[in-house]
Amino acid sequence: MKLLECLLITGTLIVLVNCETTRPWYETLPAVAMDYKVHIDAGKEDCYFQYVNPGATFFVSFQVLRGGDGKAGFAVRNPVGEIVHPYQWRANADYQDQSGVGGYYSVCIDNQFSRFAAKLVNLYITVIRYDQWDKFTKELEELNLSVENFTTTIVNVEKNINEMLQSQHASRSREARDLNLLLDNNVYVQRWSIVQMMVIISTTVLQVYFVRKLFDVKPSGHSKMRI
Repeated sequence: MKLLECLLITGTLIVLVNCETTRPWYETLPAVAMDYKVHIDAGKEDCYFQYVNPGATFFVSFQVLRGGDGKAGFAVRNPVGEIVHPYQWRANADYQDQSGVGGYYSVCIDNQFSRFAAKLVNLYITVIRYDQWDKFTKELEELNLSVENFTTTIVNVEKNINEMLQSQHASRSREARDLNLLLDNNVYVQRWSIVQMMVIISTTVLQVYFVRKLFDVKPSGHSKMRI
C-alpha cells in the first residue's frame, strides 16, 4: 500500500509539474499586442478573453468598420466579473487599466440592437508588464552593474512605443472605416443609378409606344366603300 501511495503522489506531482510547464506562451511575455477584425452577426453578442498578469497594463480599443449605423455595444469585465467599462452604443471606444488584476479580462461586443445588419469590428488589445524591467534591473544589480538610467530610458521608450502603437491603431481604424464607407457609398450610388436608368428607359419606351398607339388609326370597311 505504501508503494502504491508513493506512486500516486509521484504521479500527482508529475501532473502538477506538467500543468505548470504547459502554460500558454503569451502569458509569460513582457508585452503582447493583438489586432483582430471580427464579424458580429445581427442580434448577437460575442465575448473575447485575454489573460492579464498581475500588475500589468491592459488596454483594449474597438472600432466599427462596417455595417448598419456604424455603432455597436462595447463592455469590459475584469477577472472578478465586475463591469469596469459599461455598455455604450458607440462607433468606437477604448479602455485602459493601469493596475490590472491578474486573470482573464472579458471584452464583449454587443450587436443585439441591430436586428438585420451585421457589423465588422476592429479589436486591438495590448498587455504590457512594466514590472519586468524592474526584474531586469535587479538581475543586473546582482552583477554589480549600475544601469538605473539605462533601465529608466528603456521603460520610457517602451511606454512611448506603446502610445505610438495605440495611435497608429486608431489611425488605421479610422482609415479602414472611411474606406469601407466610401466603398459602401459607391455601391449604393451605382445601384441606384442603374435602377434610375432602367426606370427612365422603361418610361421612355412606354411613352413612345402609347403615343404611336394614339395615332395608329386602322381603316374601317365603311371608309373603304367610300373610297
